[in-house]
Amino acid sequence: MEDSTVKIAEVVNVGDVVTLNTVLIGTSGTIVKVNGEGKIRRRLFDMGLTPGAEVFLRKKAPLGDPLEITLRGYELSLRKDEAQYVEIKVTDVPASSEGENK
Repeated sequence: MEDSTVKIAEVVNVGDVVTLNTVLIGTSGTIVKVNGEGKIRRRLFDMGLTPGAEVFLRKKAPLGDPLEITLRGYELSLRKDEAQYVEIKVTDVPASSEGENK
C-alpha cells in the first residue's frame, strides 16, 4: 500500500473479498489469499493464516491496532500492517456498526 492510512470499507457485503484490516468488528470470512513476500508471508502462514481458514474479527484496540481474531479455535492478535496482507471472502457481517465502539 502506498499510504500508511487505510480506509475502512464503507459497505461490506457477504461475498466481497476485502483485506482483514478493513472489516468491522463481528465480521466473519474465509481466507482466500495471503499476500506479501518472504518473512512476513511465512510468519502469517506459521500463525495459521492460510487459504481456506475461517476467521472472525473479535475486537480492535482503542486506536485500531492490534486486531484480535478467532482462527482455528484460538484467539490471535495481529497488527494492522500484518492484517493488510490477508484477503478474506466475507461470509457474515455484523448487524450494525455499533460494535466498533466496544
